[in-house]
Amino acid sequence: MTKLRIGTRGSALATWQAGWVSDALMRAHPGLEVSLAMIRTTGDRMPQAPLPAVGGTGIFTKEIEAALLDGAVDVAVHSLKDLPTRLAEGLALSAVPVREDPADALVAAVGLTLATLPAGGEVMTGSPRRRAQVRHRRPDLRISPVRGNVQTRLRRFDEGGADAIVLAAAGLVRLGLGRRITERLAPEEFVPAPGQGALAVETRADDARTIALCRALDVAELRLAVTAERALLADLGGGCQAPVGAYGRLAGAGGELTLTAMVATPDGARLLRKTIAAVVSSEEEARKLGRRLADEMRTDGAQELLAGAAGEPGGSA
Repeated sequence: MTKLRIGTRGSALATWQAGWVSDALMRAHPGLEVSLAMIRTTGDRMPQAPLPAVGGTGIFTKEIEAALLDGAVDVAVHSLKDLPTRLAEGLALSAVPVREDPADALVAAVGLTLATLPAGGEVMTGSPRRRAQVRHRRPDLRISPVRGNVQTRLRRFDEGGADAIVLAAAGLVRLGLGRRITERLAPEEFVPAPGQGALAVETRADDARTIALCRALDVAELRLAVTAERALLADLGGGCQAPVGAYGRLAGAGGELTLTAMVATPDGARLLRKTIAAVVSSEEEARKLGRRLADEMRTDGAQELLAGAAGEPGGSA
């Protein structure tokens, strides 16, 4: 009997995601035995600290990747948006399974939308990207930082006096909390983080057996879409705590990939959003589309906007 050990963070959402991958692998490969190993990351050990102070990129993945490289686990499962655009040497992204809703979601105490929140109201988010887009639409609103897992952030919202909180729709849906969503923020307009809603199934690059097992979960069209999103982020060089968003959607295998990107100043006063499309049939073509949009965004002033974000405090995305 073949056995696999999956490394994951220990939060409810992370274990749900790893459990989903485990079940999918066992369905795809009858007789396969899969177990989970909970690994505490830097981001988990410092749940209240702003992310740049903790270390920024990779703080939710480094320890899991180290366990993978050491052979303590065979597979790592991450939220794709947490995975650095440049993988650690010796590792491979072996599957990008079915994506949950990529949108951000507003949760408001009395069912309000972003447009109908009271003037001067308070919105909770630790994400510079979400903060910038909220302030761009509603410059009158006050933003208060919040970090922690989904349940922690919801509890702080419920116990506090804020008017709303912005979270990823995917996390709420996966945890059975979709009923809390009072407004789905359309990803074509309120642009999500690159890879949001998608999972990353990571393996050692030289482990052909495990790669072959995990490939059964890969969705080719989705891989192309998120490849373009991540290429744009890598090319702009903004990092996971910059106010940068990207959203790709592919119209079937070998079809047209539409990619939308957003860059803003931290206060949302200036925001650049642009969409391009091209027929793509390979990851390299998807990367080229992402880099092309990054070039066009730079031409339109994206680097100037990102320069204003340097040194800004961040939080959980």
